[in-house]
Amino acid sequence: MMCRPELLAPAGTMEKLEAALRYGADAAYLGGRQFSLRAFGGNFAQDEIAAAIRLAHGMEKKIYVTVNVFPHNEDLVSLPDYLRFLKEAGADAVLVADLGVFMCARETAPGLPIHVSTQANNVNWRTVRAWQELGAARVVLARELSAAEIQEIRRATDVELELFVHGAMCISYSGRCLLSSYFTGRDANRGSCAQSCRWKYALVEESRPGEYYPIAEDERGTYIMNSKDLCLLPYLDEVVGCGVDSLKIEGRMKSVHYVASVVKAYRMALDTCLSEHPYHVETSWLEELNKVSHRAYTTGFFFGKTTAEDQIYGSSSYEQTSEFVGLVRAFDAATGLAEVEQRNHMRVGQEIEIFQPTRASFRQILDAMWDAEGTPIDAAPHPQQIVWIRLVHPAEPYSILRRDVPMKKGDGS
Repeated sequence: MMCRPELLAPAGTMEKLEAALRYGADAAYLGGRQFSLRAFGGNFAQDEIAAAIRLAHGMEKKIYVTVNVFPHNEDLVSLPDYLRFLKEAGADAVLVADLGVFMCARETAPGLPIHVSTQANNVNWRTVRAWQELGAARVVLARELSAAEIQEIRRATDVELELFVHGAMCISYSGRCLLSSYFTGRDANRGSCAQSCRWKYALVEESRPGEYYPIAEDERGTYIMNSKDLCLLPYLDEVVGCGVDSLKIEGRMKSVHYVASVVKAYRMALDTCLSEHPYHVETSWLEELNKVSHRAYTTGFFFGKTTAEDQIYGSSSYEQTSEFVGLVRAFDAATGLAEVEQRNHMRVGQEIEIFQPTRASFRQILDAMWDAEGTPIDAAPHPQQIVWIRLVHPAEPYSILRRDVPMKKGDGS
Protein backbone atom coordinates (compact mmCIF):
# COMPACT_ATOMS: atom_id res chain seq x y z
CA MET A 1 0.00 0.00 0.00
CA MET A 2 1.31 3.47 -0.92
CA CYS A 3 1.99 5.93 1.90
CA ARG A 4 -0.26 8.96 1.88
CA PRO A 5 1.90 12.04 1.33
CA GLU A 6 0.83 15.49 2.39
CA LEU A 7 -0.14 18.04 -0.28
CA LEU A 8 1.68 21.26 0.63
CA ALA A 9 0.68 24.60 -0.93
CA PRO A 10 2.15 28.11 -1.01
CA ALA A 11 0.45 31.03 0.74
CA GLY A 12 1.68 34.53 -0.01
CA THR A 13 -1.30 36.25 1.63
CA MET A 14 -4.20 35.33 3.90
CA GLU A 15 -6.49 35.16 0.87
CA LYS A 16 -4.16 32.74 -0.90
CA LEU A 17 -3.87 30.69 2.26
CA GLU A 18 -7.62 30.32 2.56
CA ALA A 19 -7.84 29.37 -1.12
CA ALA A 20 -5.10 26.75 -0.71
CA LEU A 21 -6.83 25.15 2.26
CA ARG A 22 -10.32 25.28 0.73
CA TYR A 23 -9.15 23.77 -2.57
CA GLY A 24 -7.54 20.77 -0.95
CA ALA A 25 -4.09 21.40 0.55
CA ASP A 26 -3.25 19.49 3.72
CA ALA A 27 -0.77 22.16 4.78
CA ALA A 28 0.55 25.52 3.64
CA TYR A 29 3.85 27.32 3.96
CA LEU A 30 4.09 31.07 4.39
CA GLY A 31 6.66 33.71 5.23
CA GLY A 32 6.77 36.42 7.83
CA ARG A 33 8.04 39.91 7.19
CA GLN A 34 11.42 38.88 8.56
CA PHE A 35 13.75 36.05 7.60
CA SER A 36 11.83 34.89 4.52
CA LEU A 37 13.26 34.30 1.04
CA ARG A 38 10.28 35.97 -0.63
CA ALA A 39 10.55 39.61 0.39
CA PHE A 40 7.98 40.58 -2.27
CA GLY A 41 5.62 37.63 -1.76
CA GLY A 42 3.04 39.45 0.36
CA ASN A 43 4.19 37.94 3.63
CA PHE A 44 2.52 38.01 7.02
CA ALA A 45 2.79 40.28 10.04
CA GLN A 46 3.00 38.46 13.35
CA ASP A 47 -0.69 38.89 14.14
CA GLU A 48 -1.49 37.56 10.64
CA ILE A 49 0.75 34.52 11.21
CA ALA A 50 -1.14 33.78 14.42
CA ALA A 51 -4.46 34.18 12.57
CA ALA A 52 -3.25 31.92 9.75
CA ILE A 53 -2.31 29.20 12.23
CA ARG A 54 -5.72 29.45 13.93
CA LEU A 55 -7.46 29.23 10.54
CA ALA A 56 -5.50 26.16 9.45
CA HIS A 57 -5.80 24.38 12.78
CA GLY A 58 -9.54 25.03 12.75
CA MET A 59 -9.63 23.07 9.49
CA GLU A 60 -7.30 20.38 10.94
CA LYS A 61 -4.50 21.46 8.62
CA LYS A 62 -0.96 22.68 9.21
CA ILE A 63 1.13 25.84 8.78
CA TYR A 64 4.88 25.90 8.20
CA VAL A 65 6.68 29.25 8.44
CA THR A 66 9.74 30.00 6.32
CA VAL A 67 12.78 31.29 8.18
CA ASN A 68 15.05 30.42 5.29
CA VAL A 69 17.26 33.47 4.69
CA PHE A 70 21.03 33.22 4.94
CA PRO A 71 21.40 35.76 7.75
CA HIS A 72 24.23 38.18 8.34
CA ASN A 73 25.26 39.10 11.87
CA GLU A 74 22.76 41.94 12.19
CA ASP A 75 19.93 39.62 11.23
CA LEU A 76 20.59 37.45 14.26
CA VAL A 77 19.64 40.09 16.83
CA SER A 78 15.88 39.63 16.58
CA LEU A 79 15.91 35.98 15.46
CA PRO A 80 15.51 34.30 18.89
CA ASP A 81 12.44 36.35 19.80
CA TYR A 82 10.89 35.63 16.41
CA LEU A 83 11.42 31.90 16.76
CA ARG A 84 9.93 31.95 20.26
CA PHE A 85 6.92 33.79 18.88
CA LEU A 86 6.40 31.14 16.19
CA LYS A 87 6.49 28.37 18.77
CA GLU A 88 4.03 30.17 21.04
CA ALA A 89 1.73 30.90 18.08
CA GLY A 90 1.52 27.17 17.35
CA ALA A 91 3.40 26.93 14.04
CA ASP A 92 3.64 23.29 13.00
CA ALA A 93 7.23 23.77 11.82
CA VAL A 94 9.78 26.35 10.74
CA LEU A 95 11.58 25.98 7.44
CA VAL A 96 15.29 26.89 7.63
CA ALA A 97 18.28 26.78 5.29
CA ASP A 98 21.13 27.99 7.50
CA LEU A 99 22.84 25.84 10.14
CA GLY A 100 23.08 28.78 12.53
CA VAL A 101 19.35 29.43 12.27
CA PHE A 102 18.75 25.71 12.79
CA MET A 103 20.75 25.66 16.01
CA CYS A 104 19.17 28.90 17.20
CA ALA A 105 15.73 27.36 16.73
CA ARG A 106 16.72 24.28 18.71
CA GLU A 107 18.10 26.40 21.55
CA THR A 108 15.49 29.15 21.77
CA ALA A 109 12.34 27.29 20.71
CA PRO A 110 12.83 23.67 21.82
CA GLY A 111 10.08 21.41 20.63
CA LEU A 112 9.33 23.50 17.54
CA PRO A 113 9.72 21.11 14.57
CA ILE A 114 12.37 22.16 12.05
CA HIS A 115 12.22 21.47 8.32
CA VAL A 116 15.43 21.94 6.33
CA SER A 117 14.93 23.97 3.16
CA THR A 118 15.91 23.01 -0.36
CA GLN A 119 18.34 25.95 -0.21
CA ALA A 120 20.51 23.77 2.04
CA ASN A 121 21.36 21.73 -1.09
CA ASN A 122 20.11 18.38 0.16
CA VAL A 123 21.26 16.11 -2.67
CA ASN A 124 22.59 12.99 -0.95
CA TRP A 125 21.64 10.62 1.84
CA ARG A 126 24.57 11.52 4.10
CA THR A 127 23.52 15.16 4.17
CA VAL A 128 19.91 14.19 4.86
CA ARG A 129 20.99 11.78 7.58
CA ALA A 130 23.18 14.48 9.15
CA TRP A 131 20.20 16.82 9.39
CA GLN A 132 18.18 13.96 10.84
CA GLU A 133 20.82 13.34 13.52
CA LEU A 134 20.87 17.05 14.36
CA GLY A 135 17.15 16.87 15.07
CA ALA A 136 15.41 17.90 11.85
CA ALA A 137 11.83 16.69 11.52
CA ARG A 138 11.87 16.96 7.73
CA VAL A 139 14.29 17.63 4.88
CA VAL A 140 13.21 19.30 1.64
CA LEU A 141 15.06 17.62 -1.19
CA ALA A 142 16.90 19.64 -3.83
CA ARG A 143 15.17 19.94 -7.18
CA GLU A 144 18.26 18.51 -8.88
CA LEU A 145 17.52 14.90 -7.86
CA SER A 146 16.29 12.00 -9.97
CA ALA A 147 13.75 9.43 -8.84
CA ALA A 148 16.53 6.87 -8.36
CA GLU A 149 18.48 9.25 -6.12
CA ILE A 150 15.37 10.07 -4.09
CA GLN A 151 14.70 6.37 -3.57
CA GLU A 152 18.28 5.83 -2.38
CA ILE A 153 17.94 8.69 0.10
CA ARG A 154 14.66 7.20 1.33
CA ARG A 155 16.26 3.81 1.93
CA ALA A 156 19.13 5.35 3.91
CA THR A 157 17.15 7.72 6.16
CA ASP A 158 14.14 7.81 8.46
CA VAL A 159 13.42 11.54 8.48
CA GLU A 160 10.41 12.95 6.60
CA LEU A 161 11.20 13.94 2.99
CA GLU A 162 9.55 16.77 1.07
CA LEU A 163 9.73 17.07 -2.72
CA PHE A 164 8.81 19.87 -5.11
CA VAL A 165 6.33 18.58 -7.68
CA HIS A 166 5.11 21.77 -9.36
CA GLY A 167 6.15 25.34 -10.06
CA ALA A 168 8.97 27.57 -11.22
CA MET A 169 12.45 26.10 -11.57
CA CYS A 170 15.38 28.29 -10.56
CA ILE A 171 18.40 28.14 -12.85
CA SER A 172 20.81 28.36 -9.91
CA TYR A 173 21.67 25.37 -7.76
CA SER A 174 18.70 24.81 -5.43
CA GLY A 175 17.92 28.50 -5.49
CA ARG A 176 21.28 29.79 -4.25
CA CYS A 177 21.89 32.54 -6.80
CA LEU A 178 24.23 35.55 -6.92
CA LEU A 179 23.08 37.10 -10.23
CA SER A 180 20.46 39.34 -8.65
CA SER A 181 22.90 40.63 -6.04
CA TYR A 182 25.59 41.40 -8.62
CA PHE A 183 23.30 43.03 -11.18
CA THR A 184 20.87 44.95 -8.97
CA GLY A 185 22.14 44.89 -5.40
CA ARG A 186 19.08 42.80 -4.43
CA ASP A 187 20.24 39.68 -2.59
CA ALA A 188 18.26 36.58 -3.57
CA ASN A 189 19.64 34.79 -0.52
CA ARG A 190 18.09 37.38 1.77
CA GLY A 191 14.70 37.47 0.07
CA SER A 192 15.01 40.11 -2.66
CA CYS A 193 15.57 38.25 -5.93
CA ALA A 194 15.17 40.39 -9.07
CA GLN A 195 14.89 37.26 -11.29
CA SER A 196 17.93 38.28 -13.31
CA CYS A 197 18.00 34.81 -14.85
CA ARG A 198 14.83 35.65 -16.80
CA TRP A 199 16.32 38.67 -18.56
CA LYS A 200 17.28 38.71 -22.23
CA TYR A 201 21.05 38.56 -22.74
CA ALA A 202 23.40 39.23 -25.64
CA LEU A 203 27.19 39.14 -25.96
CA VAL A 204 29.36 42.28 -26.10
CA GLU A 205 33.12 42.30 -26.76
CA GLU A 206 35.24 44.64 -24.61
CA SER A 207 36.84 46.58 -27.51
CA ARG A 208 33.54 46.93 -29.40
CA PRO A 209 31.19 48.73 -26.98
CA GLY A 210 27.68 49.05 -28.28
CA GLU A 211 27.95 46.06 -30.61
CA TYR A 212 25.78 43.25 -29.31
CA TYR A 213 25.88 39.71 -30.62
CA PRO A 214 23.13 37.13 -30.08
CA ILE A 215 24.33 34.19 -28.03
CA ALA A 216 22.16 31.94 -30.21
CA GLU A 217 21.27 32.49 -33.85
CA ASP A 218 18.32 34.73 -33.07
CA GLU A 219 18.21 38.46 -33.76
CA ARG A 220 16.29 39.06 -30.53
CA GLY A 221 18.93 37.64 -28.22
CA THR A 222 18.40 34.60 -26.05
CA TYR A 223 17.09 33.70 -22.65
CA ILE A 224 19.94 31.39 -21.64
CA MET A 225 18.81 30.78 -18.03
CA ASN A 226 15.04 30.58 -18.45
CA SER A 227 13.83 27.18 -17.27
CA LYS A 228 10.44 25.68 -17.99
CA ASP A 229 8.12 25.09 -15.02
CA LEU A 230 8.14 21.82 -13.15
CA CYS A 231 5.05 19.58 -13.42
CA LEU A 232 5.03 16.02 -12.08
CA LEU A 233 1.26 15.52 -11.95
CA PRO A 234 1.24 12.93 -14.77
CA TYR A 235 3.80 10.87 -12.83
CA LEU A 236 2.43 11.03 -9.29
CA ASP A 237 2.41 7.26 -8.98
CA GLU A 238 6.17 7.24 -9.50
CA VAL A 239 6.62 10.23 -7.18
CA VAL A 240 4.60 8.59 -4.40
CA GLY A 241 6.47 5.35 -5.03
CA CYS A 242 9.70 7.11 -4.02
CA GLY A 243 8.40 7.22 -0.45
CA VAL A 244 8.32 10.99 0.06
CA ASP A 245 6.12 12.41 2.82
CA SER A 246 5.14 15.77 1.35
CA LEU A 247 4.46 17.00 -2.20
CA LYS A 248 5.27 20.69 -2.48
CA ILE A 249 3.81 23.25 -4.88
CA GLU A 250 5.95 26.33 -5.50
CA GLY A 251 4.40 29.79 -5.77
CA ARG A 252 4.09 32.16 -2.80
CA MET A 253 4.22 35.06 -5.27
CA LYS A 254 1.56 33.58 -7.57
CA SER A 255 -2.10 34.65 -7.70
CA VAL A 256 -5.04 33.19 -5.78
CA HIS A 257 -6.24 31.79 -9.13
CA TYR A 258 -2.94 29.94 -9.56
CA VAL A 259 -2.96 28.54 -6.03
CA ALA A 260 -6.58 27.37 -6.18
CA SER A 261 -6.32 25.77 -9.63
CA VAL A 262 -3.02 23.97 -9.10
CA VAL A 263 -3.93 22.74 -5.63
CA LYS A 264 -7.28 21.32 -6.77
CA ALA A 265 -5.72 19.58 -9.78
CA TYR A 266 -3.09 17.94 -7.58
CA ARG A 267 -5.66 17.11 -4.90
CA MET A 268 -7.79 15.20 -7.40
CA ALA A 269 -4.75 13.56 -8.99
CA LEU A 270 -3.22 12.52 -5.67
CA ASP A 271 -6.47 11.09 -4.33
CA THR A 272 -6.86 9.09 -7.54
CA CYS A 273 -3.26 7.92 -7.41
CA LEU A 274 -3.73 6.62 -3.87
CA SER A 275 -7.05 4.90 -4.49
CA GLU A 276 -6.94 3.58 -8.07
CA HIS A 277 -4.36 1.32 -9.64
CA PRO A 278 -3.13 1.76 -12.24
CA TYR A 279 -3.01 5.55 -11.93
CA HIS A 280 -4.98 7.19 -14.74
CA VAL A 281 -4.32 10.84 -15.57
CA GLU A 282 -7.46 12.80 -16.43
CA THR A 283 -7.17 15.29 -19.28
CA SER A 284 -9.17 17.77 -17.20
CA TRP A 285 -6.37 17.97 -14.61
CA LEU A 286 -3.81 18.93 -17.25
CA GLU A 287 -6.24 21.41 -18.78
CA GLU A 288 -6.61 22.98 -15.34
CA LEU A 289 -2.85 23.46 -15.07
CA ASN A 290 -2.85 25.16 -18.47
CA LYS A 291 -5.53 27.64 -17.41
CA VAL A 292 -3.24 29.42 -14.96
CA SER A 293 -0.28 31.59 -15.84
CA HIS A 294 2.76 29.35 -16.33
CA ARG A 295 5.74 28.58 -18.51
CA ALA A 296 5.80 25.45 -20.61
CA TYR A 297 6.09 22.37 -18.40
CA THR A 298 8.99 20.01 -17.79
CA THR A 299 9.69 17.05 -15.50
CA GLY A 300 12.90 18.71 -14.34
CA PHE A 301 15.50 16.26 -13.03
CA PHE A 302 13.03 13.56 -11.96
CA PHE A 303 13.86 11.26 -14.89
CA GLY A 304 17.51 12.28 -15.22
CA LYS A 305 19.66 15.24 -16.18
CA THR A 306 17.98 18.12 -17.95
CA THR A 307 18.64 19.04 -21.57
CA ALA A 308 18.07 22.00 -23.87
CA GLU A 309 14.44 20.88 -24.11
CA ASP A 310 13.92 21.93 -20.49
CA GLN A 311 14.79 25.58 -21.19
CA ILE A 312 12.98 28.37 -23.06
CA TYR A 313 15.33 30.29 -25.33
CA GLY A 314 13.05 32.68 -27.20
CA SER A 315 10.97 34.41 -24.52
CA SER A 316 10.45 34.89 -20.80
CA SER A 317 6.67 35.18 -21.21
CA TYR A 318 4.06 33.09 -19.46
CA GLU A 319 1.05 31.42 -21.08
CA GLN A 320 -2.47 30.60 -19.94
CA THR A 321 -5.84 29.60 -21.37
CA SER A 322 -8.08 31.22 -18.78
CA GLU A 323 -8.37 34.66 -17.19
CA PHE A 324 -9.37 35.24 -13.57
CA VAL A 325 -12.21 37.78 -13.42
CA GLY A 326 -13.84 37.47 -10.00
CA LEU A 327 -13.95 35.78 -6.62
CA VAL A 328 -17.22 34.69 -4.99
CA ARG A 329 -17.47 36.11 -1.48
CA ALA A 330 -20.97 34.84 -0.68
CA PHE A 331 -23.99 33.20 -2.31
CA ASP A 332 -27.65 33.84 -1.44
CA ALA A 333 -29.57 30.62 -2.10
CA ALA A 334 -32.92 32.40 -1.79
CA THR A 335 -32.24 34.79 -4.67
CA GLY A 336 -29.59 32.86 -6.63
CA LEU A 337 -27.31 35.90 -6.40
CA ALA A 338 -23.59 35.77 -5.70
CA GLU A 339 -21.55 38.55 -4.16
CA VAL A 340 -18.41 38.80 -6.28
CA GLU A 341 -15.19 40.76 -5.90
CA GLN A 342 -14.00 41.82 -9.37
CA ARG A 343 -10.42 40.86 -10.33
CA ASN A 344 -10.50 41.68 -14.04
CA HIS A 345 -12.85 43.49 -16.38
CA MET A 346 -16.31 41.85 -16.26
CA ARG A 347 -19.15 42.58 -18.66
CA VAL A 348 -22.71 41.36 -19.16
CA GLY A 349 -22.86 38.94 -22.08
CA GLN A 350 -19.55 37.21 -21.32
CA GLU A 351 -19.43 33.46 -20.89
CA ILE A 352 -17.86 32.63 -17.56
CA GLU A 353 -16.75 29.47 -15.78
CA ILE A 354 -17.43 29.10 -12.05
CA PHE A 355 -14.57 27.03 -10.61
CA GLN A 356 -15.34 25.74 -7.11
CA PRO A 357 -13.28 24.39 -4.19
CA THR A 358 -15.11 21.06 -3.84
CA ARG A 359 -18.03 21.01 -6.27
CA ALA A 360 -17.93 20.62 -10.03
CA SER A 361 -17.35 23.67 -12.22
CA PHE A 362 -20.12 25.04 -14.40
CA ARG A 363 -20.45 27.59 -17.19
CA GLN A 364 -23.00 30.25 -17.99
CA ILE A 365 -23.53 33.56 -19.72
CA LEU A 366 -23.25 36.53 -17.38
CA ASP A 367 -26.74 37.88 -18.05
CA ALA A 368 -27.12 40.54 -15.34
CA MET A 369 -25.01 42.46 -12.86
CA TRP A 370 -25.70 44.91 -10.03
CA ASP A 371 -23.35 47.15 -8.08
CA ALA A 372 -23.12 47.14 -4.28
CA GLU A 373 -26.07 49.56 -4.05
CA GLY A 374 -28.28 47.33 -6.20
CA THR A 375 -28.10 49.45 -9.36
CA PRO A 376 -28.03 47.44 -12.61
CA ILE A 377 -24.69 47.80 -14.45
CA ASP A 378 -23.34 46.43 -17.72
CA ALA A 379 -19.69 46.18 -16.65
CA ALA A 380 -17.45 46.11 -13.58
CA PRO A 381 -14.31 47.97 -14.61
CA HIS A 382 -13.02 49.03 -11.18
CA PRO A 383 -10.36 46.96 -9.41
CA GLN A 384 -11.88 44.73 -6.71
CA GLN A 385 -15.31 46.27 -7.24
CA ILE A 386 -18.07 44.44 -5.34
CA VAL A 387 -20.91 43.33 -7.62
CA TRP A 388 -23.84 40.93 -7.51
CA ILE A 389 -24.49 38.47 -10.32
CA ARG A 390 -27.11 35.80 -10.92
CA LEU A 391 -25.81 32.22 -11.07
CA VAL A 392 -27.61 29.23 -12.55
CA HIS A 393 -26.28 26.95 -9.77
CA PRO A 394 -25.23 27.57 -6.16
CA ALA A 395 -21.59 28.50 -5.68
CA GLU A 396 -19.28 27.96 -2.73
CA PRO A 397 -17.42 30.87 -1.12
CA TYR A 398 -14.00 31.30 -2.74
CA SER A 399 -15.29 30.00 -6.07
CA ILE A 400 -13.37 31.60 -8.90
CA LEU A 401 -14.99 33.23 -11.92
CA ARG A 402 -12.90 33.09 -15.08
CA ARG A 403 -13.26 33.35 -18.83
CA ASP A 404 -11.50 31.54 -21.65
CA VAL A 405 -8.75 33.26 -23.58
CA PRO A 406 -6.55 32.09 -26.43
CA MET A 407 -3.22 30.68 -25.20
CA LYS A 408 -2.28 33.94 -23.56
CA LYS A 409 1.12 35.42 -22.83
CA GLY A 410 1.09 36.89 -19.34
CA ASP A 411 3.26 38.33 -16.60
CA GLY A 412 3.04 35.47 -14.13
CA SER A 413 0.17 36.85 -12.05
